[in-house]
Amino acid sequence: MTKFSDSVYKIRYAIRDLVPLAREVERRGKKVIYLNIGDPLKYDFKTPRHIIEMMYKASLSGYNYYSDSQGIYELREAISHYLKKRYSIDAPPEHIVVTNGVAEAINFVVRLFTEPGDEYLVPGPSYPSYIFASTLYHSRAREYRCIPEDGFQPDVDDIRSKITPRTRFILLNTPNNPTGALYSPKVLREVMDLAAEYNLPVVSDEIYDRIILDGVYTPPHQYVDDILYIGLNGFSKQYLMTGWRLGYIYIIDNTGNYVDKAVEGILKQARSRLSPNTPAQYGAIAALKGGDKHLKELIFKLRRRTSLFYKLVSETEGMEVHRPKATFYIFPKIDKKIYGDDREFASNLLRHEGVYIVPGSGFGVYGENHFRAVTLAPENLIEEAFHRIWSYLKRLGRLTQKSRS
Repeated sequence: MTKFSDSVYKIRYAIRDLVPLAREVERRGKKVIYLNIGDPLKYDFKTPRHIIEMMYKASLSGYNYYSDSQGIYELREAISHYLKKRYSIDAPPEHIVVTNGVAEAINFVVRLFTEPGDEYLVPGPSYPSYIFASTLYHSRAREYRCIPEDGFQPDVDDIRSKITPRTRFILLNTPNNPTGALYSPKVLREVMDLAAEYNLPVVSDEIYDRIILDGVYTPPHQYVDDILYIGLNGFSKQYLMTGWRLGYIYIIDNTGNYVDKAVEGILKQARSRLSPNTPAQYGAIAALKGGDKHLKELIFKLRRRTSLFYKLVSETEGMEVHRPKATFYIFPKIDKKIYGDDREFASNLLRHEGVYIVPGSGFGVYGENHFRAVTLAPENLIEEAFHRIWSYLKRLGRLTQKSRS
């Protein structure tokens, strides 16, 4: 008999799970406002022209073959230089692996450290890929609490309580998706000390490190002492290259005991998928060498749009939210007595009003009774989305003066 793997069917990616319903709503003739996917290029942002031109030139010049599985040396050299110049990170090209986005990097790291039955710790609320990677590889992603009352800072005591003999690494995500939180220096220092105490590697997803709206980004690596540290980053967000699917892994090992084995383990996986997109890698070199003037416009628009979104959430019955300090996400809490559970709210809002948000429970147990929305849409679309939310409240008989103001 034909048999399928059970683990595949256990995967849930809440950010896209309601796409079939959105298509149905559109077939009925209603315009859907998509606030679900963190892709600036779906709105009014564009990839810088010099990056596109370099990829085009590389392709015309014949760079269309499989590249080195680790990534072309010139790109790894440019990444190494960038990390050193911006963050004083010493990561030579030999300790860098180019990946097909950070999503692939997450899978590489989970497979690097875990066998079936092993565990790793991820922040809760948690980006879905951190969790479903464990489903695929028969390990377990345990969520540690990030404290809403403290701006979603990690609860270090909770991390400690969840370390077991089967724990293989601690994952950090600052700036954080979905909450927009920036982790404080104090918390980062405590997490690194805890990791060192248990001799656990730290994996740090830093893809939003340049999308800072309020406050200062603290690079976690500066608190690394005698532990293995693996950073994940890429080109999708800050260089507006989402569809190009390019990320990278860099490795810091002050002990010198683990780096060779870590690189070897990641490279064995990278070779099995051949290589990243070769012409895109040349575009990435242009991105790193061409400056970041485009970021000024991106951050300017995001600050305005995030402020508007925050204001409208604050004016809506049964919603409360912490103002995000980074990224282009916002993570409001909803009153279950008004909206039902978060999955019910998200599906009903899409079905009846054509507004596509992501249920918070799709980001793990600590995301329940929340929803995530992107703040990338122009102001007129954000305002229209809230008029529809208020119309939904009217349908429920819960529209108040607060939501009409």
